[in-house]
Amino acid sequence: MYSPEQENISTTSSTKVPVKYGELIVLGYNGSLPNGDRGRRKSRFALYKRPKANGVKPSTVHVACSPQAAKAISNKDQHSISYTLSRAQTVVVEYTHDSNTDMFQIGRSTESPIDFVVTDTVAGSQSNSDTQSVQSTISRFACRIMCQRTPPYTARIYAAGFDSSKNIFLGEKAAKWKTSDGQMDGLTTNGVLVMHPRSGFMQDSKPGVWREISVCGNVFTLRETRSAQQRGKMVETETQELVDGSLIDLCGAALLWRTAEGLSRTPTLKHLEALRQEINAARPQCPVGFNTLAFPSMRRKDTPDEKQPWVYLQCGHVHGYHNWGNHREEREGREGRLRECPMCRAKGPYVPLWLGCEAGFYVDAAPPTHTFSPCGHVCSEKTATFWSQIPLPHGTHTFHAACPFCAQQLSGEQGYIRLIFQGPLD
Repeated sequence: MYSPEQENISTTSSTKVPVKYGELIVLGYNGSLPNGDRGRRKSRFALYKRPKANGVKPSTVHVACSPQAAKAISNKDQHSISYTLSRAQTVVVEYTHDSNTDMFQIGRSTESPIDFVVTDTVAGSQSNSDTQSVQSTISRFACRIMCQRTPPYTARIYAAGFDSSKNIFLGEKAAKWKTSDGQMDGLTTNGVLVMHPRSGFMQDSKPGVWREISVCGNVFTLRETRSAQQRGKMVETETQELVDGSLIDLCGAALLWRTAEGLSRTPTLKHLEALRQEINAARPQCPVGFNTLAFPSMRRKDTPDEKQPWVYLQCGHVHGYHNWGNHREEREGREGRLRECPMCRAKGPYVPLWLGCEAGFYVDAAPPTHTFSPCGHVCSEKTATFWSQIPLPHGTHTFHAACPFCAQQLSGEQGYIRLIFQGPLD
């Protein structure tokens, strides 16, 4: 496995920088996991061309196996997928080495076949301790991505991943069927959903339609509920090829796929840092306390400091933290966090502002002028517009737009608001 550090290798005749296929970025994290990225568990994962191909492709199909025969086949030292049709009958499809592809596996399991360990995202949670008690709905071996080792390095997604014994088992309860050409296919319990944005991941992209991907990489309309037995209709006109900006939902966590080419057009952390310094250099002021406001450095992104800008989400007026308009009944918590803006008297939530630090979520490199509501994450207008239109799967059959930096459900008319800063009076 290549480590992210290898991005920094300079290209000389003796050392070649490995080809990067793309990156998977987990929605709901602002640049890293709350307790820091560790090993295979992190908020973004780069897929590099492997020194040696490890892809697989279907070969022999064994039909009408007894459970014993199926076990014998799946015990061989090669990959296989078993489809249990009844107690007496199992179909086993053997997979053979494919020298043209690299395989990457994603799931909740920490076993060695998993390249990228993903756990449930808890909206707005600042620490992993919030997430441990949740009963996970993410499959241990959720999905696999196959990347073509030659240009254009196409990446294709499939539901389910091979376990430590190189097997995928679809039990009696899993939805499975025989295809028209005599092959087997099936769906995983909670399914792998994919949505490709229309016209790529750019300033004017619009959301596409969520689809379900089968174990063999076919595309289907969604089931009635997440784990219903009945599959959707096959969508012949669409493929499981990932494009820049494709979203992958694993029922508990959503991932954004960015191609290497797409990332090369994305603002860098350095660029975001320059934009932060530019805002601070304009010395925005609090209209009440007349104190200068400043966005804290990218590294300090969870505890507000005394210069932190705050915003009234109803109107967008930016202030420093103060108690003006904090009526007694509100202080006592009867109206929650509703506060009255001293500038325009609009009543609404009053929250600290945080810069969105995950550059991969930005659709352009424009200045951070808008904030998501109700969380206070700040980004460019086009980025806010894009994410406010994306319906993300939530639970077993609902969808809602959420902030990509913290996964909190968006509120208010648009889900975001333009910030109104007051410049220095001098």
